Formats: sequence, structure tokens, C-alpha cells
Amino acid sequence: MAPVVGPEDGTQYHKDFTLSITKALGDQLAKALEELGQAPLDKDSIALLKEKPGVYQLYLNGEFVYVGKADKSLPVRLRNHLDKISGRRNISLDEMTFSCLYVAEDFSALAPEQLLITHHKGQGDIPWNNNGFGNKDPGRQRDSTVLKRNHFDVMFPIDLDRPIKDLRAGETTLQELLETIKSGLPYNFRYGKSAEFKARSVNVPSADMTADEVFQLVSAEIPAKWQVTALMGYVIMYDDSPNTYRSAWRYYRAGQRVNAVPEAEPTGDIEVDPPTADD
Repeated sequence: MAPVVGPEDGTQYHKDFTLSITKALGDQLAKALEELGQAPLDKDSIALLKEKPGVYQLYLNGEFVYVGKADKSLPVRLRNHLDKISGRRNISLDEMTFSCLYVAEDFSALAPEQLLITHHKGQGDIPWNNNGFGNKDPGRQRDSTVLKRNHFDVMFPIDLDRPIKDLRAGETTLQELLETIKSGLPYNFRYGKSAEFKARSVNVPSADMTADEVFQLVSAEIPAKWQVTALMGYVIMYDDSPNTYRSAWRYYRAGQRVNAVPEAEPTGDIEVDPPTADD
């Protein structure tokens, strides 16, 4: 039997074949997560997890909103999210659930969260992966930024009515009080430094004071040129009074609370931080 001969270049019997291994991995990860149940984003559920690396998904009222990874510890990363959401308005931890997969440490080099993001983006949007939810403290140079209306911090601003953890009544130094505030809030409090803070004594009247009440107290003790400013996602304190910030919604000056109306840009693309070892 004579062989079948194709075109002169031989393309009838050979061609390129491309196998998308990364797509296959992403699809398998997504399927494995879909087959899991969802647990409440609370301390009890997180306490049952192993201290291992992995990927996870967050859900708001049952709707998938975020995918992330933890290169070292899933419990640590999920506790960070729990703390962050607990300090926000317009959202409740009762609305939040999660599911997660443990992955081998060497598998993290393949960026499994990016595989999942690519998979899900092929089926639609992932709201919180594109709205600044995972962003860290943007730094002093970004304090004057006007956020877009679809930014996480605009939709879910910080809660100033939240009590400060581990606050103690009685005499303390202003420096010690500032450190307690920083460690006792579920959102960032960044402030400038001054030698006066260590020398100034402050009386904290109650251990149950809210952030709003404590910031009023602090503003009465700091030098006149200083102010505390509540932005949409965090609080800052610098010697720039009466400077205004376009994204600020409250100032504390000389013991007084001054409300403001924050600006917001139209909904649009948001610059997000690149993934880190803790994302």
C-alpha cells in the first residue's frame, strides 16, 4: 500500500501541540475548593486549621469575593482578614465564610492564587481581588489619594466606634497610649514621632473607651500643630494641622471632633498591591 502523502511541507502528518499545565492546575484547584463546604470566618473555625501554607477563598453572604494564598500559615492569614473586617462598617463577620486548601510548600512557587484568579476571571469578576481589599498601608505619600467609589475602604470604612483592645484606665504616657492604640485596633494607625510624647502624662478615664473617644483624648494632649485624621481605611497623626485630606471623614484637633465629607472618584480600575508572602 502506497503511503499517503500530504503537502510538500509535510504538515498533514505533524503539527504543534500545546498543553496548558497551569490552566489544568488552576481548574483542579477551583474544583477542589468548590467541593468543600464553607466555614464561618471566626476564631473557632480558624483554630481548627493546620499551621500550613495554602490557598483560600472568602465569601460574602455566600457569594465568592476573594481568593488569596498563605505561603506559611493559613490560620495567620485568615485571622488577619478576620481582624480587618471586624473593624469595618457596612459589613459584619456574620456575613463572611471561607474555604481553603493546604498545598505543599514547593507548590507555592507556581503562585496557586494566580492560577485560581485566572480561572475565575475567565468566568467573571472577583470583586475584592480588584478593589484594594488586600492592600497594606500605602504610606505617607498616598495619604492624600482620592479613592474610587468601588474601593474596599470606601464601601466598608473603618469603625471609630469600636473599643480599643487592651486599653487600661489610669495614668500613662502619651507614647505608651499611642502604642496601645496602634496594637489594639483592627486597622492601621500611623503617626509621626516626637520626644514630647514620652514626657507627657495622660489620664485614661476608662478601659472601655472607643477609638473615637480616645482620639479626642489624644488630640487634646498632642502639641497644637498636631492633628489626628481618620481616612477611609486607616488613621494618621502628624504635625500638619489644620491641613486637610481629600479622603478624610473626621479630624481630631485640640480635643474636638470635626466631621468632614470625603471625596470619591467614579468607579473604575483600582491599583492593588502585588501579592506578598502573606497574601
